[in-house]
Amino acid sequence: MISRTLSLYKNAYSGLSPSIWWLSFIMLVNRSGTMVLPFMTIYLTTAKGYSIGKAGFVMALFGLGAVTGAFLGGKLTDRIGFHKVQLITLLGGGVLFMVLGQMQTYPLICLFTFLLSMVNDAFRPANSTAIVAYSKENTRTRSYALHRLAINLGWAVGSAIGGILAAKSYQLLFWVDGATNIMAALLLVYLLHPKKQPKQEKKKTVADPLHSPYRDKIYLWFILLTILFASCFFQLFTNLNAYYKIECHFNEQFIGLIGALNGVMIAIIEMVLVFKLEGRRSNLFYITRGTLLVGTAYFMLNIFHITHALALLMMLVMTMGEILVLPFMNTFWTARSADHNRGQYAGLYTIAWSIAQTGGPFLASQLAERAGFDTLWWVLGGMSVITAIGFMWLKRKLEV
Repeated sequence: MISRTLSLYKNAYSGLSPSIWWLSFIMLVNRSGTMVLPFMTIYLTTAKGYSIGKAGFVMALFGLGAVTGAFLGGKLTDRIGFHKVQLITLLGGGVLFMVLGQMQTYPLICLFTFLLSMVNDAFRPANSTAIVAYSKENTRTRSYALHRLAINLGWAVGSAIGGILAAKSYQLLFWVDGATNIMAALLLVYLLHPKKQPKQEKKKTVADPLHSPYRDKIYLWFILLTILFASCFFQLFTNLNAYYKIECHFNEQFIGLIGALNGVMIAIIEMVLVFKLEGRRSNLFYITRGTLLVGTAYFMLNIFHITHALALLMMLVMTMGEILVLPFMNTFWTARSADHNRGQYAGLYTIAWSIAQTGGPFLASQLAERAGFDTLWWVLGGMSVITAIGFMWLKRKLEV
């Protein structure tokens, strides 16, 4: 039994290019400092004394900056290449994290939150394009899964350490987050400099060389459904943490532990599960099931009295949904892109998440402030179910 399990893990991780492993290592370093975002809402409501509504507005600006950055990042990636865009944004984001932590007034916090998010999310299309460039078609989903493993393992470390640091000083979060950005940029130069990379074989994955993501109707429907899903999913890092602090009276250390569970589960399960599932069913089949699990997790917050144990169980269900959705979403959009426009496809996909990051936490915070958290969880659960139905419809449309 043990040997079979070890063999399964070995097969799941085999066949990936060295560049994918280095890129994932760089992301592990970067995301091990992810401490500001999961505690930003708590920081604004407790350390700064702003209302949940004002905190939601700041998070909306974070999302607005992400939309702007994703659009610019996609365009720049197709023009100057993914390596330069990644390097510039990692360095710029590192500096801006440190600057944001020093801002004391609400207008300046709003301004630098927007700028930080814009620079940070300009990184994402370039990073997604790099994964495609460094992987083969038959290892692409697993390459994304390995990348997400590194991100979430880093997230687990960052959440756990962030909870400890936040209990002492929120200022430390901004310094550590910025430092890991800069360290990741230095590693990118040393480990993945373009001169060290073998030339990639260019291959169009879609027959029409003139197609654009903005004229691809199937892709636009997919983007709309992604926005709905991501609007629900982003509550995991914003209003859900505020709910645990305000309504459930959990301390920062335990909230950090809940976030760490998410990362650890992904690190242990995702690669093997993707290895077993990839190619057996369509990407949208798994996306639909995962979206339903996310909805179930939100329903749990109202159906049960949330104790420490049930908060961990809710995170387990949520994470299983995430594992079924995100790797296969990445495979879906890459399959519809070609070498000359992959940055724009990646940019539009990132924009979808950025729009959700803008509207999702803000609208949810307003709903929570006016109607209570119970109403918010019912709405998010119902919205997830509707989104799952939408993905099911899109799957059938592609099969016609």
